[in-house]
Amino acid sequence: MEKKMISVIIPVYNEEESIAHDIDSVRKAMDASGMTYELIVIDDASLDKSGEIAKAKGVKLITHPVNKGVGAARKTGILNAKYDIVATTDGDGTYPNHEMPGLARLIGEYDMVVGARTGPNVHVSLIRWLPKFLIRKLAEYLTRHKIPDLNSGLRVFKKETALKYFYLLPDSHSWESTITLSFLFNGHPVKFVPVDYYKRMGGKSSFTPFRDTYNYISLIVRTVMYFNPLRIFIPLIAASFVLSMLKFIFDIFAYRHLSQTGIVMMTFTFNTMMIGLLADLIVTLSRKTRT
Repeated sequence: MEKKMISVIIPVYNEEESIAHDIDSVRKAMDASGMTYELIVIDDASLDKSGEIAKAKGVKLITHPVNKGVGAARKTGILNAKYDIVATTDGDGTYPNHEMPGLARLIGEYDMVVGARTGPNVHVSLIRWLPKFLIRKLAEYLTRHKIPDLNSGLRVFKKETALKYFYLLPDSHSWESTITLSFLFNGHPVKFVPVDYYKRMGGKSSFTPFRDTYNYISLIVRTVMYFNPLRIFIPLIAASFVLSMLKFIFDIFAYRHLSQTGIVMMTFTFNTMMIGLLADLIVTLSRKTRT
């Protein structure tokens, strides 16, 4: 069996209470696995001693001069990774890093392996669980894939495949969701493995429910529009058509002619259908051009 070589990336922002623990847990797991690896910490302009602690641990440290976001930190790590397989985790002590070698061993059979936070010991607050649950269900409908965890930070994937979709990946918390959707939409095999998820060891999460939920939804819709726009347009066209026909029937029986509102609704339905078909044609031609 070919020995795997892995670049492990840990983005960090104000996690001085937990970054040492995560570095140690990754090293312990990877050393025990016998895999060749490098450990890269991306300090996203922390205001505390996170970067100093990581540097003292002897990891490869890259520091952003300004805070760019966790997605930007992950992208910086990927661009600086020297191995073809990349693993990511967080620096807040929430992920079971001992699971990382097991996820990595599945690369080859799968292009991405996600540590899905569906294990027996999962700590997620209700204020975060509810919006993420609704977003995940929306993503499942749009992709027609079962997605146990859309935005887990613990995952392993092929660097070459991730680079194909770099132009789509945001700098925010929506990075994980976008790369998951990009792999699924383009037929790359993705495996979800149940893992635990622990309470933060310290620091403060940069996740904000309203802003980040809005970003998640907008990026999901944008990603779907890029790869399969008819998944958005078909329900919209169907709903508009049904309402137009109901309005048409009402107008005929009530007024004996079609009202201006009915004409506008039918025109909207026709225009939406044309835009959807045009968007689908553009996506199809774009894929042929890339291949």
